Amino acid sequence: MEKVSAYIDRQYGKSDLVGHEMVSPDIHCDIVIVPPTDEQPYYKLVTMGAGAYKMNIPDELKLEVCDRAEYVIFLPKDWNLESSKEEDYWPIRMLKTIARLPVRSEDWLYYTHTVNLTDDGSYLAENTQFNSCVLLPSIGCDNQIVEPLKLSLFGKKVAFYQIYPLYQEEMDYKLEHSFDELIDKIDDEDIENLVINIHRKNYCK
Repeated sequence: MEKVSAYIDRQYGKSDLVGHEMVSPDIHCDIVIVPPTDEQPYYKLVTMGAGAYKMNIPDELKLEVCDRAEYVIFLPKDWNLESSKEEDYWPIRMLKTIARLPVRSEDWLYYTHTVNLTDDGSYLAENTQFNSCVLLPSIGCDNQIVEPLKLSLFGKKVAFYQIYPLYQEEMDYKLEHSFDELIDKIDDEDIENLVINIHRKNYCK
């Protein structure tokens, strides 16, 4: 955990604020909150603890896919992180849901994977029509892709994946076509800095 915490500081920026999980039904998953800066004026929320679980990677992919991962979201600087209302809390709930998905499903996650976050297709909250997400490579404070953290000399690594919310139609399009075709449909300005925008256009409606 000390190595993961130090790596988060180096890759995303220093933070003295951690949302400690009070009740942990399986893995203990805290949220590191990196405050906005002049260069990157948005919050960066990074899980710390999801990587303690070793995912069940298929044998044929073990050389190219990390079996441990932490997850990241970026939120606008005016987002109310102190509120417990679902309209404000859903990004944190999304982080914790994704972090626990490999544990509960005994499955694995990798960038380009999509996840349906509601059982009935409903929205995540009243202030958004997102109900799913796709995993992307995460971007650090130098605007470069964050490489996996090497935990040992024996190949143990932790990847960092960015959670990018999707509308149902966008998720359906990705499943029917491909990840690359979906990304090609989204304007650069809506995906370059990866900050969640609850009012962004639905590119597959």
